[in-house]
Amino acid sequence: MAEELVLETCDLQCEHNGREHRTAEMGSQQLVVRRGQPFTITLNFAGRGYEEGVDKLAFNVETGPCPIETSGTRSHFTLTDCPEEGTWNAVLQQQDGATLCVSLCSPTSARVGRYRLTLETSTEYQGSSFHLGDFVLLFNAWHPEDTVYLQEEDERREYVLSQQGLIYMGSRDYMTSMPWNFGQFEDEILAICLEMLDINPKFLRDQNLDCSRRNDPVYIGRVVSAMVNCNDEDHGVLLGRWDNHYEDGMSPMAWIGSVDILKRWKRLGCQPVKYGQCWVFAAVACTVMRCLGIPSRVITNYNSAHDTNGNLVIDRYLSEAGMEEQRSRDMIWNFHCWVECWMTRPDLAPGYDGWQALDPTPQEKSEGVYCCGPAPVKAIKEGDLQVQYDIPFVFAEVNADVVYWIVQSDGEKKKSTHSSMVGKNISTKSVGRDSREDITHTYKYPEGSEKEREVFSKAEHEKSSQGEQDEGLHMRIKLSEGANKGSDFDVFAVISNDTDTERECRLRLCARTASYNGKVGPQCGYKDLLNVTLQPRMAHSVPLRILYEQYGPNLTQDNMIKVVALLTEYESGDSVVAIRDIYIQNPEIKIRILGEPMQERKLVAEITLVNPLAEPLNNCMFVVEGAGLTEGQRIEELEDPVEPQAEAKFRMEFVPHQAGLRKLMVDFESDKLTGVKGYRNVIIAPMPK
Repeated sequence: MAEELVLETCDLQCEHNGREHRTAEMGSQQLVVRRGQPFTITLNFAGRGYEEGVDKLAFNVETGPCPIETSGTRSHFTLTDCPEEGTWNAVLQQQDGATLCVSLCSPTSARVGRYRLTLETSTEYQGSSFHLGDFVLLFNAWHPEDTVYLQEEDERREYVLSQQGLIYMGSRDYMTSMPWNFGQFEDEILAICLEMLDINPKFLRDQNLDCSRRNDPVYIGRVVSAMVNCNDEDHGVLLGRWDNHYEDGMSPMAWIGSVDILKRWKRLGCQPVKYGQCWVFAAVACTVMRCLGIPSRVITNYNSAHDTNGNLVIDRYLSEAGMEEQRSRDMIWNFHCWVECWMTRPDLAPGYDGWQALDPTPQEKSEGVYCCGPAPVKAIKEGDLQVQYDIPFVFAEVNADVVYWIVQSDGEKKKSTHSSMVGKNISTKSVGRDSREDITHTYKYPEGSEKEREVFSKAEHEKSSQGEQDEGLHMRIKLSEGANKGSDFDVFAVISNDTDTERECRLRLCARTASYNGKVGPQCGYKDLLNVTLQPRMAHSVPLRILYEQYGPNLTQDNMIKVVALLTEYESGDSVVAIRDIYIQNPEIKIRILGEPMQERKLVAEITLVNPLAEPLNNCMFVVEGAGLTEGQRIEELEDPVEPQAEAKFRMEFVPHQAGLRKLMVDFESDKLTGVKGYRNVIIAPMPK
């Protein structure tokens, strides 16, 4: 009788499999593989080796607290020569004495998450079971049969593997970008993302059902969208705040990456981290989705409508003095960020595969929970409002009409003309380059086109005839040159009279500090001209000087000033409105890298910033991080104040552990200058073999 087969050791070949599965940066201490792709393990038996025909080998994989075969959370499969498609399988690769090399493979429809792997051996009437270890299974954008398959390798590198990116902010007329450290392969992040799935309310309600649905990126996307905010008291990651009072937490503008946020959340025992705004929610969701293997990108929609009553019209009210009054919950945000994730939609009729909008910023409830999406971008473009999930809300964000009402002193309201403004310059970082890609065409047809009219009639939305300015009077607001923090600058109302008659008008210009979500602060510039005579077929320019001493104390961290111009013609009583958001530019952070950039070799970063204000900066602090470059975050607090026009400066040593293109990101904070960002690309050469 053959003696029992006894396992001595098992090698999960974490490093080799990590390279093959593009998960090596998650570290060599754990096995992380992608579904549908084989991975290799080595079994070393004690005494004698495996004998075909005598010994039977079988494997069990289990995930979740209650693994069941019928739920797809448990599978039992034997070592075979001819594996079946669409199931877990194990194939003998090679045998060398008592050492056996086995290739295991999951189906492309497998549930993602942490698995337990066991081996069962049986020889005649004897059998044993051995725990081989745990591994994590991710979605696989490289496998043509995976629901998240993405064809182009450069896109997979950007949207799954890149740990750094740019997020677009500022205003439609002055788009800025901010560096962000997604850091999805950094230490602890994978474990934190899996924990997020394991404390989501759907899991707590029905663990078996939740785990069985983890093969579906649509389901995962919905869970992550809800878990990144904490509005449902669901142990969500971030608490949103928009009122410029952030003393008991971090200002949303101070973050430079998701790693710090996710680690704080874990450290706090899964209590919300203070504070987030739209780009922070979107960036954290992007990190979680990339970590799980789903291609994701952060996108920015300029002049984003928040239509609370679903009528696709945003009503704004101006007093006769040109002051904006808040009369409804509807808002226009200067910009709004959400995430797009790439996946097929087998749950819908054909035609909706590809990019899906997912918005974790808590705005409106969806099926009773603060989450939004996945909404197929194609359905938004076609106006298919009934398609799952949440198309009407996103459709309004990029398509709502804005109507300005002039509220007269007697309370009467008069409708004013304006040009179309919502859903402009929808932007994301380009693939493989630090430039902006405009993706507006994926969300909407060209304005004024026949196709656009068809979409609006399908969405039962009458597009107002915008752009037909009143009676030949036109007005726009122009900025002379860049507006830099600490400096005074001019804005101009440029008015043209395109008729053959002289017009007598009153012009009011009003500037107020503003937040990116459309809320305005105190006035920082005003002009009221009672008699503006506009000659026929002539243009007229009126300046308004905006002084730092007026805007400086009330400028929010969004660095925005909203300028409203109201032109009223005496004869007809008609009004024309022009509005522009001015972005006040921060000073530049300069970063020099000293030394030869090579893996495991010391480098020095020299980081400087000039104080542009006419007063000293106190409590100055630099925060530096970069996936693969710095281990976690480095914080440098400067002891002395930085005098006007003087340099804030420090040098930092670091040892890069990963080769390839990396971004070193810097945030600068002080009492009067906050949320200043800078970054430097560094190409790290691999260590010589």
